[in-house]
Amino acid sequence: MAIDYSKISSPAFVIDEERLLKNLELIADVQDRAGVDIILAFKGFACWPAFPMVRAFLKGATASSLHEAKLCFEEMKSKAHTYCVAYRDSEFDEMMGYSSHLTFNSLSQYRRFKDRVQGFENPISMGLRVNPGWSDVETDLYNPTSPTSRLGIDAESLSEGLPEGIEGLHFHALCESSAESLEKVIASFEAKFGHLLHQLKWVNMGGGHLMTRKGYNIDLLVKILKNFREKYELQVILEPGGAIAWETGELVATVLDIVERGGVKTAILDVSFTNHMPDTLEMPYRPKIIGASDPVEGNPTYRLGGMSCLAGDFMGEYSFDHALSVGDRLIFLDMIHYTLVKTTMFNGLHHPDIVLWTEEGEPKVMREFVYEDYKGRMG
Repeated sequence: MAIDYSKISSPAFVIDEERLLKNLELIADVQDRAGVDIILAFKGFACWPAFPMVRAFLKGATASSLHEAKLCFEEMKSKAHTYCVAYRDSEFDEMMGYSSHLTFNSLSQYRRFKDRVQGFENPISMGLRVNPGWSDVETDLYNPTSPTSRLGIDAESLSEGLPEGIEGLHFHALCESSAESLEKVIASFEAKFGHLLHQLKWVNMGGGHLMTRKGYNIDLLVKILKNFREKYELQVILEPGGAIAWETGELVATVLDIVERGGVKTAILDVSFTNHMPDTLEMPYRPKIIGASDPVEGNPTYRLGGMSCLAGDFMGEYSFDHALSVGDRLIFLDMIHYTLVKTTMFNGLHHPDIVLWTEEGEPKVMREFVYEDYKGRMG
């Protein structure tokens, strides 16, 4: 059922329940056919009011901080598969209470904490993150498998075998990638770490598996996962972030003003690219907007400006089929995965509401933000 954006407050993130359930059903089908465990990565989607839907299909969640592990325990109703780049000593005991798995990013972290894990009242499975040596991420800044990456242990460091108590290996090398890319990562992983795999209970293949994207080769993914699991007789875990909420919702914005400087018209919106769509500036990428296109000569064309005081809070020009006016709505597409979790309250700007568009065709406001949310962050 199409969303009636006229029923939505502005600004607001809108999650389409029907589309989210469709993604979850597809992912659960992969999970069942391949015989693997697929878990939610909070870094991509942490909107916990929607977790009752998620936990009906997936096998838990992964956490990368104490707060994420606690959220998993409270709202996913399960202990977390926890991986931190580095664990804080003051948080570690509490972290263990919320975790079924603990993965270490370095051997020094493993040596520092292993006795506490082994002496904990409840069993926790320990693992190591390793660098598989191949990734399809082309931008060096975002490549987790470069030779100088701070993420993961290299094969040479495990040349003498696995440390005591290690039951699993974890790698994360992909970003919105294909099954064909996973096949290449696994080949590199096996070449470097294959001699250790028969000693393990599990392998976590991380995220970046964009199986809900149109055209993704689902059958190949199932074949790759099933073959790997059967070859080494171990549990296979995936933790996609983007695939869960891929193309499940939008950001609704309103034109507040139109200014012209140096022959360029800028539509000022009640949202901020810096605050509410940071990936558009960090990655960067150009968001799609309903009814807009790249600049077309002769069509009404505008730069889009955010509400913050930062000079760089804008997107380059878009063309529309009609002249924009104050009060017009702009609908930014695919604004739920990763975007929603990275928003800030810089400048004290009004944070967009979080709204669920239900299967019954009605908006359900899951969260409204008020002054106290902004003030409470600082004291």
